[in-house]
Amino acid sequence: MPGPSSGTGSLKVHDDIGETSAVAPQPVLAGVSAGREIAPRSRTGQAAAEEHTVVLTDVAIAYGKFTAVRNFSLSVQKGSFVTLLGPSGCGKTTILRAIAGLVDIADGEISIGGRRVDDVPINKRNIGLVFQNYALFPHKSVFDNVAFGLKYRNVAKPEIKRRVGKALEMVRLPGSEKKLPSQLSGGQQQRIALARAIVFEPTVLLLDEPLSALDANMREEMRIEIKKIQKATGITAIFVTHDQEEALSMSDQIVVMNAGVVEQIGSPEQVYESPASAFVADFLGKANVLPGVVASVDGLVATINLSAGQTVRALSPRAMPAGEHVAVVVRPQKLVVGSTTAGNRLSGRVVSTSYLGSSAVYEIDIGQDTTIRANTILNGGIMREGDAVDVGFEPGGCVLLDDAGRRIV
Repeated sequence: MPGPSSGTGSLKVHDDIGETSAVAPQPVLAGVSAGREIAPRSRTGQAAAEEHTVVLTDVAIAYGKFTAVRNFSLSVQKGSFVTLLGPSGCGKTTILRAIAGLVDIADGEISIGGRRVDDVPINKRNIGLVFQNYALFPHKSVFDNVAFGLKYRNVAKPEIKRRVGKALEMVRLPGSEKKLPSQLSGGQQQRIALARAIVFEPTVLLLDEPLSALDANMREEMRIEIKKIQKATGITAIFVTHDQEEALSMSDQIVVMNAGVVEQIGSPEQVYESPASAFVADFLGKANVLPGVVASVDGLVATINLSAGQTVRALSPRAMPAGEHVAVVVRPQKLVVGSTTAGNRLSGRVVSTSYLGSSAVYEIDIGQDTTIRANTILNGGIMREGDAVDVGFEPGGCVLLDDAGRRIV
């Protein structure tokens, strides 16, 4: 079996039965016992396990002496859409490949559909794979590309025809059976790759950055289509991307990864509104992170002297002593630019303006070489470089991090 790799997967498939080699994507899920032996489940335990399609428990993946993924645990609920999100090299594709059976794990365990699959080959895991480069056979028709997996499962010809027709209808390409991939656009080829992955009704669908080769308009259209198909079929999907917009718009759950470990797992709202660390705050949405020191605490409201020389108030989940070093995290969309009655007000000067039609993004210098970003809806004139401006936000509209960069809870 091929060794791990954190690069984007590609797939090489031969026409001969069973001769399939691949370098693929990466999903995640967490689980149960971390031991190598699994005791028989009780009826109650079995029912609980069946609520999750994929379970990873304390998974570690190594490249020689280098550990690419450490202590990775996650459970993917049946029928859900889970996204592995993070920068290049963070381990997300490596995890997806391990679930697919294309990479050996050094420790931990992986289960699919209630069955442990650590040593089960890829062709026996009942997974559908969709890759960035589509991996279609250029010399085969659309019908033969989509039917590829069914033929090797000894499905009867009438049933193959029915399933291929149904799959092509789902991806909105009926009547394209006789075309070659070269006769299709990039978006249409991606739809055929998706049809091929779902036609045999896999237990889990793995998608490794399948939209990155498409233009912006087609990416938006395809992510809507993928989500519709996933919901219509009820299939469990694990999606790998470094695009935060894709992750936020498509996911039921997001797994944010960094340097081989999980930074945060939660719903799109949770990871965006309540980042667990400075890394999550910056990677997902480029939040403003303002260091400071606690001046005083009144109940659950902390007064913080910012390093930029101004003072703000923030809701604190716990009592904090004066002098504690913290950082105030506030999203650009939470900032109100111009005349404001918000609980906090910062004074600054516009450094740059990016006009986006109905909104604008401002870079604002608030002193001491500190610049904040504000993304605001325009309901009047636009601010220009050099303009003095006030920026406001509410004490409850921010998150506090400790001096180690972790959310204070």
